[in-house]
Amino acid sequence: MNAAVRATVRVGLYTGAKVFFVHEGYQGLVDGGDNIRPATWESVSMMLQLGGTVIGSARCKDFQTREGRIKAAYNLVKRGITNLCVIGGDGSLTGANLFRTEWSGLLGDLVSKGKITGDEAKSASHLNIVGMVGSIDNDFCGTDMTIGTDSALHRIMEVVDSITTTAQSHQRAFILEVMGRHCGYLALVTALACGADWVFIPEMPPDDGWEEHLCRRLMETRNRGSRLNVIIVAEGAMGRDGKPITCDQIKELVSKRLGYDTRATILGHVQRGGTPSAFDRILGSRMGVEAVMALLEATPDTPACVVSLSGNQAVRLPLMECVQVTKDVTVAMKEGRYDDAVKLRGRSFENNWNTYKLLAHVHLPETKSNINVAILNVGAPCAGMNAAVRAAVRIGIIQGHNMLAVHDGFEGLAQGKVSNLLSGVGGWTGKGGSVLGTKRVLPAKHIEEISLNIAKHNIHALVIIGGFEAFSGGLELVQARQKYEELCIPMVVIPATVSNNVPGSDFSIGADTALNTITSTCDRIKQSAAGTKRRVFIIETMGGYCGYLATMSGLAAGADAAYIYEDKFGIRDLEANVEHLVEKMKTTVKRGLILRNENCNANYTTDFIFNLYSEEGKGIFDCRKNVLGHMQQGGTPTPFDRNFATKMGAKSVLWLTEKLKECYRHGRIFANSADSACVLGMKKRGLMFQALAELKEETDFEHRIPKTEWWLKLRPILKILAKYKISLDTTEHAHMEHIISKRGPVKGIS
Repeated sequence: MNAAVRATVRVGLYTGAKVFFVHEGYQGLVDGGDNIRPATWESVSMMLQLGGTVIGSARCKDFQTREGRIKAAYNLVKRGITNLCVIGGDGSLTGANLFRTEWSGLLGDLVSKGKITGDEAKSASHLNIVGMVGSIDNDFCGTDMTIGTDSALHRIMEVVDSITTTAQSHQRAFILEVMGRHCGYLALVTALACGADWVFIPEMPPDDGWEEHLCRRLMETRNRGSRLNVIIVAEGAMGRDGKPITCDQIKELVSKRLGYDTRATILGHVQRGGTPSAFDRILGSRMGVEAVMALLEATPDTPACVVSLSGNQAVRLPLMECVQVTKDVTVAMKEGRYDDAVKLRGRSFENNWNTYKLLAHVHLPETKSNINVAILNVGAPCAGMNAAVRAAVRIGIIQGHNMLAVHDGFEGLAQGKVSNLLSGVGGWTGKGGSVLGTKRVLPAKHIEEISLNIAKHNIHALVIIGGFEAFSGGLELVQARQKYEELCIPMVVIPATVSNNVPGSDFSIGADTALNTITSTCDRIKQSAAGTKRRVFIIETMGGYCGYLATMSGLAAGADAAYIYEDKFGIRDLEANVEHLVEKMKTTVKRGLILRNENCNANYTTDFIFNLYSEEGKGIFDCRKNVLGHMQQGGTPTPFDRNFATKMGAKSVLWLTEKLKECYRHGRIFANSADSACVLGMKKRGLMFQALAELKEETDFEHRIPKTEWWLKLRPILKILAKYKISLDTTEHAHMEHIISKRGPVKGIS
């Protein structure tokens, strides 16, 4: 929430508006006085890394009465405020909309009581409202992610990881209750991210007789050699009869029927606290910018809107439509239309549910497909690779395929390091690095050996998980198809690299984990700088020539500048940045944070920039530098990376299975069309497959980056939030979209 507050304040001030804080939520709006104070640029400094909300929030009875709302209107009119930005859940947003619809009536009452003059009423004749959804439950329809959800998942996964280590030591079954009274999002994503045996969510109660089914599933997991069972329960979980299903109930069932040592843990308010994740800070900042734009463009005729996220696109949606669909879910659940409830929750929720169903019910098929699918990791290691491997293996086994592991990338394939992956992927989701082993070696020089080994091990399809080398290696295999028939098999590349530089995908597995590592390091460095005062830190990040990490961690950590290769800079820019910091040292915020991508410029090295700032800042500020290095490739994967990798791994094998059917002719597999070798990537709003050959045109091979990168349009936000006077390109701003179509509510939600 604080990231959103900070962005709204700073972008508001940047556009020349007066910005006010309303402390203590609607209560502060009703009470007025010192609760409504002008906001300054410096007043939102050092807020990004704080959880909760700095300006306070309160449940307010008074605002629910018309009397209370009259007082609130009076407080706004007297200060000349006619634009309101509300960050909260559906209750707060519904309240805001009611306030807006009543506005002219409230002003009328104030004029007739002589509280305000006719002129005051005239100048405040219309109230604009924009909402941002802050809720850890992610229970608001129309938005993929609400502010706070990702951070809550971080807290939950920290706990799950700690619990699984003790459970494995003792061979225990663990039952974990997470928040979500009416929405199972947190429970569902947690179950996916930790490979749980079972999840209970309010949207989809288990079928009658689930007790038998659950016990059978737990026994199957144990019989496969697993030492632990994990069951995730949303606090609002219930049976088909509408009665709650509780932790204690499940604990009793498991310990009595199976005799397993069972423990239950209720996470409670841990989930609401702590430092916000990098994703939430960037989301909050982007929403804040969009909210200010929406307010400035609003007319008396535009409906109150919420700004939200769909894929990685900022969108605006009519507030009341979202509230309506959110209510429709509750109705669907009450009426037992559970499939509708899942659909109404939106595309992201539905995809998660379908992936969970596929992965949790591992029934070995009666008939084998006689297909061998090989999986390899290529390039530098990153967090989330193992989660993708696990999901791919599980889905492959369910489909009757024989799953093979290739160790040490293309080099391993050339040397015949191929083994069977029958059972050994349990517990891989939370492991960092690459268990299979990975190498940067490209296949071109080893094509002969690779095709021999593909024939020797009878490999019918390839899953290549890795960074830019996986992409260019895949292309080399495709180009060698003319000469080597063995390479005429379907293959899919899954982007996994901290650099996020693979063409065909907006995100790669591992980038979110690296981003959080950099952001938390920057937080600590800023803390140190805030203590010593007048200090500027210069931090070098990884990414090759791709400036994604530097730009995004700059947004998440509140950097003053981020130097990257894609956004060319020269001596004039460096001069401007130094002068900017000299000015900043005159304010109350006496510290600076500069990020530099490792390959942003061959001559303006980290040392050069450090020396330049040190010289120019003499007597005003001193400098320190940090090269973050390989810590950016390590660590346990974040919830985002685990979930993303799981979906990608599953989807890749389902696609391969279809392709294999298409390519099966005369008793053998032969695939040489362009679309039989694809990159699976996230584009704007969903996962899609794109032919490697087609992506060749969109790639700058010399610098190993795609020619167009979506995140570059977030760079102006970074500069504005750091107080640079630049023009914000609003040509790409979001237009109002609708989520309720004419054909009735269910179909209309993408």
